[in-house]
Amino acid sequence: MKVLKFGAVWCPGCLIMKPRWAKIEKEFPWLKTQYYDYDENKDMVEKYQVTDNIPEFIFLDQNGQEFLRLNGEVDQKKLIRIIKKNKNR
Repeated sequence: MKVLKFGAVWCPGCLIMKPRWAKIEKEFPWLKTQYYDYDENKDMVEKYQVTDNIPEFIFLDQNGQEFLRLNGEVDQKKLIRIIKKNKNR
């Protein structure tokens, strides 16, 4: 599983999510994540059709297929449940 994280420096919700993701990534070192800046990575923003409703988190399975997309400030416990449930995806 891999998580694509989209955000921007001007996004208040993105600033809130940054330390949440840092804790999760420390707890699950096997989890692959990649951060893309909404303003600087326009190719990825277009590829994944990300709107300015950020932060946006796109969960991909081992084949690179999207199986979940979340927007906004997501509770850390909810993210952990999703990650544990889909670990082998």
